[in-house]
Amino acid sequence: MELQFTKIVTTILLFLATAIAEILGCYFPYLILNQNKSHWLWIPTVLSLAVFVWLLTLHPAASGRIYAAYGGIYIFTALMWLRFVDQVSLTRWDLFGGGVVLIGALLIILQPNGLVR
Repeated sequence: MELQFTKIVTTILLFLATAIAEILGCYFPYLILNQNKSHWLWIPTVLSLAVFVWLLTLHPAASGRIYAAYGGIYIFTALMWLRFVDQVSLTRWDLFGGGVVLIGALLIILQPNGLVR
């Protein structure tokens, strides 16, 4: 039972790390191209995207179910980014939608004989 819990937590943390790397890989170019920030930010852009791709290789499998579960975690992470990095207040619709996709992702991850075996 404890091993199962560890696998679940590890999978969710992997999805969170992957989402952060993906968001950073898009956020830095946004800063460069839309906010006139330094072109030196292309270096962390490339590094973030390289880490993102590497982290994808660590996911349990490359399948639609994995990517669907990851998508839910990504949406949740993007909303947390919006709130805590961009300092934008989330609406109740954001919170409800984020909760729905997070529950959906967890249902996919936790299903019997699902992602974590």
